[in-house]
Amino acid sequence: MRSLIAIVDVGSTRNAEIARKVRSLGMYSEIFNYDVTAQELKAVPGLCGVVVNGGSNNVLDGKKIDVNAELYDMGLPVLTVGHEGAHKADLPAWPEDYTDLLNAFLDRTGCERNWNTESFIEAEVANLKSQVGARKVLLALSGGVDSSVVAALLIKALGKEQVTCVHVNHGLLRKGESEQVVKVFREQMGANLIYVDAVDRFLDKLAGVADPEQKRKIIGNEFIEVFRDEAMKLKGVELLGQGTIYPDIVESGTKTAKLVKSHHNTGGLPKDIAEKFELVEPIKMLFKDEVRAVGRALGLPSKMVDRQPFPGPGLGVRCLGAITRERLEMVRESDAILRDEFDKAGLNGKVWQYFTLIPDTKSTGVRNNARAYEYPVVIRAVNTVDAMTATVPELPWPLMKKITDRILTEVPGVCRVLMDLSPKPIATIEWE
Repeated sequence: MRSLIAIVDVGSTRNAEIARKVRSLGMYSEIFNYDVTAQELKAVPGLCGVVVNGGSNNVLDGKKIDVNAELYDMGLPVLTVGHEGAHKADLPAWPEDYTDLLNAFLDRTGCERNWNTESFIEAEVANLKSQVGARKVLLALSGGVDSSVVAALLIKALGKEQVTCVHVNHGLLRKGESEQVVKVFREQMGANLIYVDAVDRFLDKLAGVADPEQKRKIIGNEFIEVFRDEAMKLKGVELLGQGTIYPDIVESGTKTAKLVKSHHNTGGLPKDIAEKFELVEPIKMLFKDEVRAVGRALGLPSKMVDRQPFPGPGLGVRCLGAITRERLEMVRESDAILRDEFDKAGLNGKVWQYFTLIPDTKSTGVRNNARAYEYPVVIRAVNTVDAMTATVPELPWPLMKKITDRILTEVPGVCRVLMDLSPKPIATIEWE
């Protein structure tokens, strides 16, 4: 049985960080809300210990929150950090290097450290066989890391005959991306792949919509509708596969952590669809670095596994404000230039993620000795391990100047190039 450490969130901003650290030390971990009961935790298979993790978000509806005191009487080791409540804190706050402290705590549990990539794959293959049985799964295949790993897991567990991959070109993908997805999955991997051209369908729905949360929901809902349309054409499809990962769930909000941003694959299915289809989310409890490790272990090619993260709504959240086809092309072309120059400079794999975005505002420039009222392009580049925190790397000035010159020369309608230097937190990686 998989050993598990419960991270009980009492307003901490570092839950994901601690959860990842525990996993890196060989034990599986999950984050629970502050009001979880002892009975609920005892029902969790493999529970070995509890970390009560307090912090600055420990006030809810004007009142300080606390854990149920019964958690300390379960007969399991409990480590209390940064929280004075039912039990005095063992540590006032997490030190910068707390590996030794966590190691000692994990040793105290006496449980086996059996969390690793191979054990996850073995367990998840068994879970998929149990959940799916002889039924068929329809998978949303964007071609990104998450959906690619899900495809590989499904095929390993069920075989190609039970898995149908649907790639939707919604007009919000990067330059040449749809063509690459079809080539890799259909021609090289032999997957059962359906290509859907839904560009007009999505862009018509998004016309005039400026609010980022509304855009995300429209895109997510339309994805579901497209999948339903495709599923109705197939016989015997009862399940929908999704590439939901743990940061999606964490960032979509908990009781003590306010909503950061909605993720299209964490809101559940509409009632009428939920009655017909069941979700299959084999990597929903993994962090991004764990997803990549699983992909490598499954034999996926490096260019797929190490591919940069791409938001579910695609360029829809990098074309800020109300989406227009003109600005979408500006984002697509400027992003292609950025990626081309980073590749040439050997930064692919050294910088975790980089992309461009176009604000919904214009600025004055000069072109051909005349006033040009055009758009700016913003360059965003970050380094991170788990997407929960991120830093901005120092980039060579000659490279940035070359990228700027190319964007201003090759992308019509752009008169400025800007650089976003904000870390996460306080900024998020994406702007919307």
